[in-house]
Parts: sequence; C-alpha cells; structure tokens
Amino acid sequence: MSAVIQQARVAKFARRKRVNQVALVLSLGAMSFGLFWLFWILLETVRLGLGGIALATFTEMTPAPNEEGGIANALYGSFLMVTLATFVGTPIGIMAGIYLAEYNSKGLLASVTRFVNDILLSAPSIVIGLFVYTVVVSRFHSFSGWAGIAALALIVIPVVIRTTENMLQLVPPGLREAAYALGAPKWKVIISITLRAARSGVITGVLLAVARIAGETAPLLFTALSNQFWTSDLSQPMASLPVTIFKFAMSPYENWQQLAWAGVLIITVAVLGLNILARVLTRKKD
Repeated sequence: MSAVIQQARVAKFARRKRVNQVALVLSLGAMSFGLFWLFWILLETVRLGLGGIALATFTEMTPAPNEEGGIANALYGSFLMVTLATFVGTPIGIMAGIYLAEYNSKGLLASVTRFVNDILLSAPSIVIGLFVYTVVVSRFHSFSGWAGIAALALIVIPVVIRTTENMLQLVPPGLREAAYALGAPKWKVIISITLRAARSGVITGVLLAVARIAGETAPLLFTALSNQFWTSDLSQPMASLPVTIFKFAMSPYENWQQLAWAGVLIITVAVLGLNILARVLTRKKD
C-alpha cells in the first residue's frame, strides 16, 4: 500500500514539474517577445533620433517646411504644462488616496470615488481632451495652455489616487497601532508613519503619471493646440512636444521628420531618466 502511495506521489510530482517547465518556457517566451520589440523600438529611436539632435534643436523655434530650426518652444511648452499639471493633480490624488485608505475605506463615498476613479483610469485620453474642450475652450472661445494643464491634470489624478491607496494599504497595521499606542494623533500617524513607509510607491505612482502625460497628444490637440513661436502666456495656444511630433511625423518634409524623431528620443530619454532618478532617490538605505 505504501509503495502505491509513493508511486502516486512521484507521478504527481513529475506532472507538476512538467507543468512548471511548460509555464516557465511560456513565460520566458513572452518576456523575450516583449524585450525584442522594446529593444527594436529603442534602437530605431536612437538611430533615427540622434540625427536631429543639435544645439539648434534646443534653442530655435519650430521651422517652416524645408527651413532650419528646432523645437525649443515645444520643449518649453511641454515642460511647463506637464509640470503644472503634476503640481495640480498630485496633491488632489494623494489626499484622495489617503482618504480612501485611512479614513473611509468601505463607506458609500469611498465606493463612489473608486468607481469614478476607475472610469477615469480607463477613459481614453481623447475623451478627456474633448470634455475639457467643451467646458473650457468652447466657453472661452480660445485654445490655451490652461486648458491643456486641466486635461493633463485629469489624467494624473486617477493614477495617483490608485497608487497612493494601494501603497498605503500595504503598510502593516502594526505600524499604525504602535504609533496610536504612543498617543500620536491620526494625522500625525499618516504623515510620519504610513506615508513615509509608502513613500517609494507613492513617488513611483506620481512618476508613472508624469510619464503618461508627457507623451499625451490627443488631449492637447483639443485644448492647447499648438504654436509655432515661443510663448509663456498660458491663456494663448501653446506648443507641446507630442503635438509637434505628431504634426512633423505626418508631414512630407524631411527636416520636420528629423525633428520629430529627435523629439521622440528626447521624450524617451526624459521618461527613462525620471524612472532611474526615482529608484535612486527612494531606495532604502542600509
């Protein structure tokens, strides 16, 4: 009887080992497939983008067809709108995430907030751009940088809410209980204990939101539109790098296409640099 049981165990172990090997091969195949396309995209981006990188790219305005120029106005416009949208959306997202994780995790308002947040997360960015166009642009009869900032902030908020709530929920309850046992008020526990423990995840969520809005084109087409010249007036149409890349890449002019690839390379390097910086700043000290 014991020999039969032992034989059944061996057969079951062999079957599980075969299933594990198949799953491992499929996982490695999927990873290799994704890495192949990733490296190919990066290689083409670097190969085609380096040809358009020059001092004029960062110092001159977008040129007319077949003329010399750069994308300085687009770089400035993107930097300004992405920065302001992040400063607007991040505090709202963090405070909403704290409320959902720490104050009212199972209430009616929390359920409604999560439902709306899920809708915003899954909503196409072009829908958000069209909404801001209807509410802001058509009402004031002008495209503007402020409208672009509003559209980008609406994309930032749900990402930050979701990541903040999830990271705070991962903090062990024992840390909160120990702080409460010492007599610390709830707001102090949140700021000094839970947020500090979840700092790495929250910052990563903010950077994910920045990386997403840095490449958004559709919302800016409906809100900020574009501008061939340098402008700091947020009440006027403003150039942005994604819209400029879209416009130049679709053109038949070689100089515009080269600047479009240069813009793609700049965005890629900027997003990669942000993620590396986040890992360096938030890594745990030994």
